[in-house]
Amino acid sequence: MARKALIFICCLLFSVSFLLLLPGCKKKEEPPVPVIVDVWVQTAEIKTIIPSIEAIGTLNPYAEVIVSSEVAGILDDVKVDEGTIVSKGMVLAIIDDTDYRLSAEMAKADLRKAEANLNNTRLTFERKYALAEEGLVTRQKFDDISARLAISEANVDIARAALNTAKERLDRTTIYSPLSGVIKKKKVSAGSFVGIGSPLFVVIQNDPLRLSFTIAERYVGKVRRGQEVAFRVGAFPDIRFKGTLDIIYPSLDERTRRLRVEAIVPNPNRLLKPGFFANATLYIGAKRDIVVVPTTSLIFDSDGIRVFVIEDHRAVERFVKVGMKYEGVAEIIEGIEKGEEVVTAGQHNLFGGVKVNVAH
Repeated sequence: MARKALIFICCLLFSVSFLLLLPGCKKKEEPPVPVIVDVWVQTAEIKTIIPSIEAIGTLNPYAEVIVSSEVAGILDDVKVDEGTIVSKGMVLAIIDDTDYRLSAEMAKADLRKAEANLNNTRLTFERKYALAEEGLVTRQKFDDISARLAISEANVDIARAALNTAKERLDRTTIYSPLSGVIKKKKVSAGSFVGIGSPLFVVIQNDPLRLSFTIAERYVGKVRRGQEVAFRVGAFPDIRFKGTLDIIYPSLDERTRRLRVEAIVPNPNRLLKPGFFANATLYIGAKRDIVVVPTTSLIFDSDGIRVFVIEDHRAVERFVKVGMKYEGVAEIIEGIEKGEEVVTAGQHNLFGGVKVNVAH
């Protein structure tokens, strides 16, 4: 029994010794590798700018007119096609004027007949008047000739008006352009019958043009007529076109809460076409110096707008107050000073205090 107890005690001591020596047999752990994040940075700088609003707009004709026929008839000739450049008063089409020319000649003959009748009636009136002065004509006969004279004069006026109307209809067989511009649509061809009011052409005025765009509600108080607008179009990306703000609509769109405005844009070389999209900038103030950072450095979340700056090779989070944006940069009103380095790429992998490796 004593022997078994001795063996048990020896086994217990061996087990305890093994457990005590086991930790010393483990491999020594290596210290954790420090986290270093690669980032790209850019220095906040002072930039002289003119306060402006950026928008996307559409170029529209300054005016668009549907030219319709004012008389009925067969088109003898159509002198223009789509794309034809026209000037104000240029002949666009001619309607067969045979019937209208004959009507004018008949009206002219009726006028001559009425004038002849008036002259005869006037001579009779003068004779009757002389006899009436001597008491040789009754009052009834004198009143009759006076009435005939008034009727003859009225007939001349009617005939003259009829002649003027006939001439006007004859003149309307020639259709003129009401403005200078270009033919947008031609709706008829020679030989077609057109009625009164039939649409024949659509003419647009393309010099100047109107640039239409909208601005956010918060900018409405800064917009004035006469402000300069600059813009570029995809067809000519290297050319910077200019215009002047001309129309400010009286109310905002209830759905978008934006205000529509229009600028007048000179187009003497006809480079710009109605329908072009334009990336527009509306200048709303005088020049001033501001601190700017690239817009790619801004991080937007529910707590506000923040950026990461580099201090002693570490990322430091800053909340900033942002003003207006200008062609890839944003105005910083509070939070960043001139000369500070801001992270422009890689910032979504950062957290406050982490070490960074600035890539160039």
